[in-house]
Amino acid sequence: MIRKKEDIQVRKVQNAQGGEGEVTFYDWLLPEEAPGHGRVFSKLVIPPGCSIGYHEHEGEFEAYLVLEGEATVNDNGREIVIKAGDMHMCVNGEGHGTENRSDKDLVLMALIMNDLS
Repeated sequence: MIRKKEDIQVRKVQNAQGGEGEVTFYDWLLPEEAPGHGRVFSKLVIPPGCSIGYHEHEGEFEAYLVLEGEATVNDNGREIVIKAGDMHMCVNGEGHGTENRSDKDLVLMALIMNDLS
């Protein structure tokens, strides 16, 4: 299967996971295309002042790679700043949130997979 960029699903989500503002998701893989394995493989664009609220992952894990910009991550209550080229992982049973406190768009590639262990 090939998916061209002009064919991907684009979603605008207000207050993602209780966060602030609007986050744009470019969904490269849809949940029904990976049944039982995962639910997200998407590029996210988080504008300045916007965020994805703190949430926990149960039965799954999430990894994201910062492609552009700077993310302030709440990693289980610990705040850390990560930049382009850095990766964050939230394992099964833990929680996180992400905020863009900079003056430029934050661009992430996110992957959420089921924890099959």
